[in-house]
Order: sequence, then C-alpha cells, then structure tokens
Amino acid sequence: MSEEIRLEYHRRPSAARFMAGVFRPSPGLDGQGSLPDIQLRWRGHHAAGGDLRDYLALSGLPAGEDLCVLYPQTMAFPLHMALLTHPRFPVPIWRLLQVRNRLRRHRALPRGAHYDLTVRLAGLRPLEKGVEFDLAGTAEAGGMVVWESLNTFYMRGRPLAGRMPEQAPESPRIEATRSESWRVPVDGGWRYGRISGDYNPLHWSGAYARRHGFGRAFLHPQRVLGHCLARLGARGATELEAWIKGPVFYGAEVEMRSGADAEGIRFALHVEGDARPAFVGRVGHAAGG
Repeated sequence: MSEEIRLEYHRRPSAARFMAGVFRPSPGLDGQGSLPDIQLRWRGHHAAGGDLRDYLALSGLPAGEDLCVLYPQTMAFPLHMALLTHPRFPVPIWRLLQVRNRLRRHRALPRGAHYDLTVRLAGLRPLEKGVEFDLAGTAEAGGMVVWESLNTFYMRGRPLAGRMPEQAPESPRIEATRSESWRVPVDGGWRYGRISGDYNPLHWSGAYARRHGFGRAFLHPQRVLGHCLARLGARGATELEAWIKGPVFYGAEVEMRSGADAEGIRFALHVEGDARPAFVGRVGHAAGG
C-alpha cells in the first residue's frame, strides 16, 4: 500500500454521497495487487435512540445493558460502503460479494456510550477464481479498542498474474445436535439499509433481485446473523465467525442446525429445505471477554 487516504466523519457517512460513486470508473488492480491505504473514521457514534431501537427490532435481538457483538458491525457498515465506493478503491462495488465476518468484543459495550468507529482496507487475497478483500474495523471507547472485525468481500475473476493463489479460510463442519425452524421477516430491507448504509436493491426490490438471477429479494447478512444469535441464546457472545454462502429470502422458512464443542456453538442455516447452508458460523466467548 502506498497512497494514504484518511477521511473523518462526525456523523453517519451520507449514503447519497457514497452511492453516487457506485458506477464511477475504478482504477483496477495491477499485477501485484497493490492497494491504497484507505482509512475512514466516524467519531462519537452514540449507541442510543432510534437507531438502536430499530436495530434491535429488525435483528430480533433482545435489549440489554450491553450491546451485541454484531451491533458495531452494523453501525460501522456505512464506513465499509464509503470505502468500497471510494474513487481510489480498485474495483467497482457491484462486483463484490460479502463472504465472511470475523468479530470479537474485547470488553463490554454499554448502550448509551459513545464510540469511535474505524474501517480500513487491510489487504487482499488472490484465489484461483478471483480475489478477496479484507476490511478491518475497530470500535474505541475511552481511548481503548473494545471491539474488532474483519469483513471479507469476494470478486470473481482471473487470478492476479504476479501473485500465487492462496486458500480462503474454510467454514467449520457442523455436528448438529439441535434443530430449530422459523419464518424470517417479510420486509424491513429499506429500514435496515438506513441503519447500515447498504441500500443495495437486492435487499428491498423483488423485481431487481429477479433481474439478477435471484428468486426474490433477501435480507442483509448482518440482520440474518442477528436472528441466528437470538435463536441460539448467544446474544452475549464475544466472538462470531460467519461464512455467507447464499441468500435468505424475505418470508422464507429456515432451519438452523447447531451443536456445541470446546470452542463454542457451531451453526448452519438452511433456507426452504436446501441441503446446502446459506450461513455457517461459530459463536463463542473469548478469554477475558
């Protein structure tokens, strides 16, 4: 990384502003996969009020004195969107798919507190059939890092000529001892987009989703994970790893299969009887978390 770019916000980044750059020409990747050093920070996010109420209602999570490990990920997602649509980001956002989340809470996250949220472009991983980009995030309170994330996006394409392909981390195997089924919400995509900054029409327009090969519109990934944590009774988990493998359509009947091991609870979410899971994950408690 050579070019250094620093942007700072004192309120949620404007979706109208960064979405205007969705179809702007991108500079492209060179043979070595060189990346600019982009970092965005939102100072003073207040974890209270309407945003928190909407987040809890849409994610199916119960309220509590402390915030779920997923909450900073959703609130920081407008920074992800602003970074991925920045003129110096090498590829267009519409070619990217979110494929993995790794979240860790180091300390309790009190509701009502103020947090400084940061997202930076951390690197890329050449694969045999494309490239993965890692975006690292942090939440700070009182000058201390209290939460961290690594959010990975995939772009299909030819491998980089100057880099050897690597292996993407594989999702865990699930030895299920428990199963639970429910029907996911039938709407809420636009409301969740307002919180997360992700207004992709795939999450609120059935017609648009069908034009792009999907049966209908589907939920934002972090919203799906919120429902999974709620059903697992894992709202207080300090660690979450999740692999996003397919869409969870609005109003769909889903089945979550789960089992516990020494590292925590592993789970797989299946949609409308599909043998292939749409989400696979693991939740646990870090030492000292």
